[in-house]
Amino acid sequence: MTIAGYRYHDDTLPEAAITLEELELMKEATLLGDGDIAALRRSAPILEPQIDEILDVWYGFVGSKPFLVAHFSDAKTGAPIPEYMDRVRARFGHWIRDTAAAEYDEAWLRWQLEIGRRHHRVGKNKTDHVESTALIPLRYLPLLAQPIVDTLRPFLEADGDDRDAVDAMQNAWRKAVLLQATLWSHPYVKEGDY
Repeated sequence: MTIAGYRYHDDTLPEAAITLEELELMKEATLLGDGDIAALRRSAPILEPQIDEILDVWYGFVGSKPFLVAHFSDAKTGAPIPEYMDRVRARFGHWIRDTAAAEYDEAWLRWQLEIGRRHHRVGKNKTDHVESTALIPLRYLPLLAQPIVDTLRPFLEADGDDRDAVDAMQNAWRKAVLLQATLWSHPYVKEGDY
């Protein structure tokens, strides 16, 4: 299935602004280790059949916050743009799969940095050819990790794993989302300060 604007493994994406060695240091800083990667991968088959329901919860959260839904809305009228929200939702579903796959290679790194550009004025609205807000303020990128990870727990519990296994998966997701939100912040940071 082709998802509009989904470009993971696209060789035409710009080169990563950081090296894989720097990515490894970032993983180390957030304590994302081999056990976490295994836990993320364990979550993949649990979450896969529930992706639409997960997205319903996440979109319900964003939709209930006017200051967040504004970033999916027409810049002139303030009305949400349903087609834009639908395209982003489809990519968000793939983001769940990509996060659970835990493939921290060059293609993944380039894709994460592209996601960051799509939140910032250098790339926001361009993929979907819409006229929404110029950027999503940086302050929301790391903060949204919390509701994403907290609301994921009931879905991680769906396979009947014991509490320790669910805790391990949820903690791995917390680290992975924090790592990604930090990567997405790259275009917001003054050159030389990242």
